[in-house]
Amino acid sequence: MAATKIAATSVDLLFARLKSARAQTDAIFDLIDSEALYSRPIPERHRLIFYLGHLEAFDWNLLGRGALGLDPRHAELDKLFSFGIDPTHGDLPTDRAEDWPAEARVREYNQELRETLDEQITNPKKAKALPTSIANGTLLHVAVEHRLMHAETLAYLLHQLPYDSKRHQEKPSAAGGVFVPRTVDIPAGVATLGQPRGATTAALREGERRFEFGWDNEFESMLVDVPAFKIGAYPVTNGEFLKFVRAGGYENSSLWDSESWAWKQSRGMEHPLYWVRGDGEWKYRGMFEEAPLALDCPVYVSHAEASAFGKWAGKSLPTEAQWHRAAYGVADGSAERLYPWGDSAPEPSRGNFDSSHWDPMPVTAHPTGASAIGVQDLLGNGWEWTATPFGPFPGFEPFPFYRGYSADFFDDRHWVMKGGSARTAACFLRRPFRNWFQPNYPYMYATFRCVEE
Repeated sequence: MAATKIAATSVDLLFARLKSARAQTDAIFDLIDSEALYSRPIPERHRLIFYLGHLEAFDWNLLGRGALGLDPRHAELDKLFSFGIDPTHGDLPTDRAEDWPAEARVREYNQELRETLDEQITNPKKAKALPTSIANGTLLHVAVEHRLMHAETLAYLLHQLPYDSKRHQEKPSAAGGVFVPRTVDIPAGVATLGQPRGATTAALREGERRFEFGWDNEFESMLVDVPAFKIGAYPVTNGEFLKFVRAGGYENSSLWDSESWAWKQSRGMEHPLYWVRGDGEWKYRGMFEEAPLALDCPVYVSHAEASAFGKWAGKSLPTEAQWHRAAYGVADGSAERLYPWGDSAPEPSRGNFDSSHWDPMPVTAHPTGASAIGVQDLLGNGWEWTATPFGPFPGFEPFPFYRGYSADFFDDRHWVMKGGSARTAACFLRRPFRNWFQPNYPYMYATFRCVEE
């Protein structure tokens, strides 16, 4: 096993982040009534009890059995909790609640794995020569970000639970400015996708920067020439999407591709998942209570619904490169920013992200988060669908320790998402990060904006 020495502070900082991420997911599980742990709030996904064990099993399989070469403690549970499900791809799961271990057994398993890993990584005597993959920070970054990804997954899983199956938290008030739909002219320019690996920096224009970490699909960096186009200054709101619903958009098969139309028909979908009818008016089904539908908040929809709206409006979804140009570019194309607002780190005034809220806010609520060209609400408040199929950048290399993380989804059945939601951790707001889902998956906190070319 290759080993190396590293400054204690580097491992300590990453390990502190891992502990913080653990606290965040623990807090989410604490919101769930024990009986509800064996429910399946989303038909395409595992029961909630799987996720309780999965987070620790992943860390153990990656760090304990993988990097440290430790003997398995509970091989059957390591396997049971190893892999999730790709939503809407294939048959629905058919397991029963009684097929899963008791909650107490899972929590004992979790505690034992945590204690073993913590001892191995932080004990000065055992941590003098850590495996290179841990010492250089790569696997600890993976463990932290994997857990934070699931913190968001858990949020939208919990969103589908009945209100009496979770413990209520106070809902912060949301306020915004006056919303007036408009478009922004984006001049022609260059968009930088991904991030460089090693010496490839020399092949990019001066000023390209590296990031502390990146998943395999974020490499290599590439430059894309983007012709001029127009884009919505804000994501499409509930109020704008309501016009599509009232115009019969869900009944017009010409707006949908055949697969999405069949899927929609099979589910009886007549409106966005997060909308409900109540007392003769539309309401938003929030995390902890229903509320009148906020017309100035972003609409949460699937890629298929977003595409149908775009076709109805005579527009389209932006490509990944167009989204980058609008979000990070400056008008004359002379530079790109780390974030839409500049190079300073994300903080609450810039957007609705990093789990400060459970539900969306008005699209006008964070004007200081605007891009240099005047596009608003780009990071947080809802992932944004693009028209780009999820695929590799030139020079892609899968992680040797997680070969299927990205490559298993390079199938032209998944679409790139950018931006982030209210439950997205700040580390995922880095410019090269990419998310992806299948077109008919409606549960993500995902919105969109349209472009005209």
